[in-house]
Amino acid sequence: MMLIDGKWSADWQPVQATDSKGGFVRQISGFRNWVTPDGSAGPSGEAGFQAVAGRYHLYVALICPWASRTLIARKLKGLKDVVSVSVVEPALTDQGWRFGDYPGSDRDSVNGATYIHEIYTRADPHYTGRATVPVLWDRQRGTIVSNESAEIVRMFNAGFGDLANNAFDLYPEHLRAGIDELNARIYPRLNNGVYRAGFATTQIAYEEAFAEVFGILDELEKRLAGTGPFLFGEDFTEADIRLFVTLVRFDAAYHGLFKCNLRRLADYAALSRYLIRVLDVPGIRETVSIDHIKRGYYSIRALNPNGIVPLGPDLPGLAPVVLAPATAPQERPA
Repeated sequence: MMLIDGKWSADWQPVQATDSKGGFVRQISGFRNWVTPDGSAGPSGEAGFQAVAGRYHLYVALICPWASRTLIARKLKGLKDVVSVSVVEPALTDQGWRFGDYPGSDRDSVNGATYIHEIYTRADPHYTGRATVPVLWDRQRGTIVSNESAEIVRMFNAGFGDLANNAFDLYPEHLRAGIDELNARIYPRLNNGVYRAGFATTQIAYEEAFAEVFGILDELEKRLAGTGPFLFGEDFTEADIRLFVTLVRFDAAYHGLFKCNLRRLADYAALSRYLIRVLDVPGIRETVSIDHIKRGYYSIRALNPNGIVPLGPDLPGLAPVVLAPATAPQERPA
């Protein structure tokens, strides 16, 4: 389920670790360097990663909300021609994320890898840990800059200097305290809360996560009913990205598969309007693939042993479900 001293150890498993109550514990990211305009060191890691067009490559999965954060930031900051991208296939394999030919996916044209875990061992032949996405790769040094989505978003926002669209700030100084405070509530209770519910190994761990998921959704419903169009009024920030990537997956995956079924997102009027507003921000809709999201989550055998992918639900603002005839029509005799 992970790399141990650079060797793939077992079939992929979704539960990384558990706490004393059987709750899901997420792995801490292992690469924490920063791209900066002049190559100086960032808040963590080492120096030497200067912002240069064409030097960096982003590996993502469209199923993954953490990876989708970085895709959105790349789009909004105008870095399409600065940082290239590869998308893995949606279905998780026994060796984790795989490159391939599923529609919307890519082969790895940078390193020629078949699986994401090969990218990790190129960066560190003795790496121990899970091979997660996103991964920001440095072509020049042949290594991983970062696999921490929150930090990659901030790199894309401020680390690429004049290569980025600096008229658009996802982390404006006057809102930073509020953004940090809201992020600190949304992450454990919602972004990771749905995973804590879905991958809980005991009833008490599930119930605690479930209560926190719907507690924060109720709170956000009230906030967005009284303000808007975004979490901080007219300013679209990284906090909106963090919230959006979970909301857009909620009814398609978390409500059913992860047993977060007290209410659908569609039952929240303000959150539903908010979701459409974010989808309508130029560049964001093209980062969303409900097909990849459903095929990816429903490929997790621990949660869906038969691998059946649901056809629904119809999601406002996204492509409607099209039903084929149950049986082929019979030809009339001549």
